[in-house]
Amino acid sequence: MPEPVITGIGVTAAIGQGRDRFLEALLAGRQAFGVMTRPGRQHASSAFLGAEIAHLELPASVPAKVLRSVSWTSQVALATVTEAWEDAKADGVDPRRVGLIVGGSNLQQRELALLQDRHRDRPEFLKPGYGQLFLDTDVAAVCAEQLGVRGPVHTVGGASAAGALAVIEAAQAVREGRLDLCVAVGALSDLSSWECQALRSLGAMGSDRYADDPAAACRPFDRDRDGFVYGESCAALVIESAPAARRTPYADLAGWAFVADAHRSPHPSLDGESAVIRAALEHAGWRPEDVDYVNPHGSGSGRGDETELAALAACGLGGVRLNATKALTGHGISAAGAVEVAATLLQMEAGRLHPTRNLAHPIDPRPRWVGPEAEPHSVRRALSLSYGFGGINTAICLRNRDEHEETT
Repeated sequence: MPEPVITGIGVTAAIGQGRDRFLEALLAGRQAFGVMTRPGRQHASSAFLGAEIAHLELPASVPAKVLRSVSWTSQVALATVTEAWEDAKADGVDPRRVGLIVGGSNLQQRELALLQDRHRDRPEFLKPGYGQLFLDTDVAAVCAEQLGVRGPVHTVGGASAAGALAVIEAAQAVREGRLDLCVAVGALSDLSSWECQALRSLGAMGSDRYADDPAAACRPFDRDRDGFVYGESCAALVIESAPAARRTPYADLAGWAFVADAHRSPHPSLDGESAVIRAALEHAGWRPEDVDYVNPHGSGSGRGDETELAALAACGLGGVRLNATKALTGHGISAAGAVEVAATLLQMEAGRLHPTRNLAHPIDPRPRWVGPEAEPHSVRRALSLSYGFGGINTAICLRNRDEHEETT
């Protein structure tokens, strides 16, 4: 079976919309953290930090009537999947052989909370569209309508690994010949103040420690980290078989793995993370020394970051080149895995690794960290890792196409 390849990338984040602007922001070490101001993100006494998309450019092909009826999550998804679709030159593929998988669940919480507040005393005036908005499939359907997709269209839930899980499901469908092309979307998790408060109370989201200096709050793998900082983002990746590609692919999807910890705890598992790394390398036929860059989950949580570095060391990857995309984008929850695959591919193409903001005192000196400035680095074989609450562990192996040509 031919390896699936990635031929289209779309990405939207608070630091930049579109591949070029996103990569430029990554390499410049740009950030957009501050006290969040989008309606519904704060309660009366909160000042949650995060990175919000300041301006969204929407495709001219989307009718204004559609934009008025869909959620913020769907608007961002529309802009992002359109960029990926056009990048892959996917028009003309038999729509019955095209699929679309959206990674994420409970994606539109903030807008639902606002509607509930608005109609709490007069529920009979609730707009009928609520009946679609509360279903995540609405995001998938909006995107499928825009692209004309008539193959399987659905969502997959995987907490903070949902975007990566969508990539894995799409790659599997193409590899098995069930689809010629599949769009994997890591959708924007539109958190309301309720989710922000709960995640803070859980100890996962950062506290008010950096309230006076929001740019210093997001610090994965640093001694003074304080939990993750939320960031609005979305990515879409077009996956197809190499022979069918209409443009030079960004990379091969050489291997992947999903391992469950068999528990519902939010805590990470060293055994689970080690197992998924080993399984993905075995799937790709790689040895640990073949990997020359890892894009880690790196959320900035106390236990999570330590467990992740321990798993890398246990798998023979303790000295690999490492940075942390969330240090710049924030944690996109369901979007994160897909956004970080996109970041890996764009760095691979640029031959440079983006800096890791706020890594003043790494908790482990063994990895070859990318510090405050971008560094040149030829990435031939990369590993992208994503983990989620409920014991969800994913790993994806990406191989540079130049490397593929030399080995086949």
